[in-house]
Parts: sequence; C-alpha cells; structure tokens
Amino acid sequence: MPLADTRVKKAKPAEKDYKLSDEKGLYLLVKANGRKYWRLKYRLGGKEKLLAIGVYPDVSLKAARDARDKAREMVAQGLDPNQAKKERKAATSAGNLFEAIAREWYANQFPTWADATAKKRLALLENDLFPWLGARSVSDITSLDLLTCLRRIEARGANDTAHNARQVFNQIFRYARITQRTTNEPERDLQGALAPKGVKHRPAITDPEKFARLLLAIDNYRGSLVVRSLLALCPLLFQRPGEMIAMEWEQLDLEAGEWRYTPPKTIHKVKCPDGIPHIVPLSTQAVAILTDLYPLSGHGRFVFPSQRREGGHASAGTINKALQNMGYDTAVEHCAHGFRSSARTMLDEVLGLRVELIEHQLAHAVRDALGRAYNRTSHLPQRREMMQQWADYLDVLKLQAQSPKVVTGTFRKAK
Repeated sequence: MPLADTRVKKAKPAEKDYKLSDEKGLYLLVKANGRKYWRLKYRLGGKEKLLAIGVYPDVSLKAARDARDKAREMVAQGLDPNQAKKERKAATSAGNLFEAIAREWYANQFPTWADATAKKRLALLENDLFPWLGARSVSDITSLDLLTCLRRIEARGANDTAHNARQVFNQIFRYARITQRTTNEPERDLQGALAPKGVKHRPAITDPEKFARLLLAIDNYRGSLVVRSLLALCPLLFQRPGEMIAMEWEQLDLEAGEWRYTPPKTIHKVKCPDGIPHIVPLSTQAVAILTDLYPLSGHGRFVFPSQRREGGHASAGTINKALQNMGYDTAVEHCAHGFRSSARTMLDEVLGLRVELIEHQLAHAVRDALGRAYNRTSHLPQRREMMQQWADYLDVLKLQAQSPKVVTGTFRKAK
C-alpha cells in the first residue's frame, strides 16, 4: 500500500531503525535518531542495489517518487542510477576545484591583458599554484594553504612573483564567490604576510660622455648586420626591446619616415584604445640604417629576422647579449631597456625638450589637464622634429668622443 504524506510526516523514531514501504522499491528509512531517508531498491545485472534519494522533508514524497521513476527508467535501459549519481557529483565537484575556477577567471581576464602579462599569469598558475592547489575544492582551501604557496615562491628569491601570486589569489577567490562556488575567503588573511615588494631599476647610462662611448662601441660592434642594425636603432628610437625585435617591414614607411605599430593592450596599467597605432618618426639616420638593411631582410616579414627560427624575429635576449659581448654588464651598467631611460633623461635634462613630447614618444600614457588621455597621433610634427634633433645630438656626442675639441653650441639646453 502506497505511503500517504500524513504517515510520512507523523512517523516517529523507535529504538531501532525501521522502514515504511511505498511502492516500486521506494521506502522511507526512519532512523533511531529521528532522521528520515528515502531509499530505492532495484536490481541490475542480477544484483540487488540501493540508491539514496534524499532526506525528508528536504525531499518530499512526490519528489522521491519522481526520482524513483527516473531511476527505474535508467535501469530499464541497462544504466546504473548510482553510477550516474557519482558522475554528476564528480562533475559538480570538478567545477569547484581551484584549477577549474582559476582557468575560468583567466579566460575572462585574458582579453584585457597584454600578451606578456597573459603568459606570466598562466606560468604562475601552472608552475606555482596548480601543482599544490589545483585539485583542491576552493571551499576547502585555507589561509595556511595559500601562505604555504607564497612562502614557497619567496624561498626561491622571487619576492615580486609572490606578491603577484597574492593578487591572483585575491581575484580568483573573489570570482569564485561572485559565481557562487564558495563563501570561503582565505585570501583575506594574507594582507601583510609577505616581505615588502622590491623596487627594480633597469640599469641605464644617462651621462652623455659615457653614453657616447657606448654609441661608438655599437658602431664598432663585430656581429651580423641584423644585430648591428638593431643595436644602432635602439638609441635612435628608444622603444621597448620587445617591440624593437618584432619590428615588421610593413609597419615602416621609409619615404614618409615613420614606423607605426600597435603597442600592448595596457601601458603602465592604463588600458589603451584598441587599433590606434603608436607613431615613431624616423630620423634620416634611422632611415639610412633601415635602407641599408632592406636588401638583406626586406624579402621577409621581420626587419630583424631570427637566425635560428625560420619565419621568426630576433630573440628577446639579442640586444642584451650583444651589449654583453661589447663588455657591458647588463645587470649593473646598461641593459636593452636602458636606452629608454637614457633618452628620457638626456632629452629632458640636456636638450630641455617638453616632457609630454618625450612621454608620447616613449609610448607612455599621457594625460591632459582634465585627466584625458592624449591621442597617440598628438604633437606629431613636434615629435618628428624632436626625433631628428635627438639623432643629430647622438652624432655630435660620437664626434666629441672621437675629437673632444668639437664645439656643439646647437645643443644647449632649451629654455
């Protein structure tokens, strides 16, 4: 005889567990502690099995019968309801694992990052976090678990990476809470847990006389034409090393004297407008270097092609390696990125040029008095004049280094 709602509701605990049968294998198990559980008996492959459906009153009599009927349909098709239940539970649990949520967060953030940032974030996740936390549910991860990961990163001397990891933890757990996968907040206790972040200064020569000697060393560099040309253009153009090595011929207009390329998606943590190129005016000296190089690499895509990877451009370490070959310590004296600091300092302090023009040419985000970002095409005539003046100044520096009696009144600091 089928159960009635009133009988289920009024069932009282006894000294021992007992059952109240419904029909088609469904019954209510009344425990001695008063708890009531729905169970279903079924046979599959000649064996009797038991399926736990739920707890009354969370699962009503009607809901228990619906679950029973679905389970019986599966049995009729030769499927095991218990196995299906395990698979559903595993799928739900997988969605709550740290790695699954972290990869969702990464995919959502990816469009807002520069390529280099995206690569660093993925490397941090896969090398420093997933091996220890990836298979853990976000609800089970403690503050101590997170701190242990951070300490492991600190132990290898990567203090800045540890700080980046803490920020990543903050964002991933915030995303997990927003998507209602957890209410856990272990990252909140990490504030102040790490040693202060170190300040890194990229070494750069900013003294004109020492810089002149560097320019002469570049002129006398005994290497391939590709590397010599790359080195010679670094002080003239002072763009980021990663953008220099990836320069493409189709980005260049030698007749107009311009190099147009699209900078990273973010510059100094300020999101840049998509599709607006950065314009680098080319001095006559820069055009001469590129014109001389064109017969060698102009048939390909990249201005500075790789000597090892067919179809690729020069590697990230090309400039620093060449500087080291010339006897410069790139960790202490001058590095590839240092050409930017050299130009920034001397354009301002020696030539006295307008700071906003210099910042524009460095592809930094420059804002007006109202806080609005200038367009990258702003002040192009003035920047074109500045770049030629800079190139001429570098020629004079080299002449002075070779012949100290050379007088250069042209390049007095602007008033």
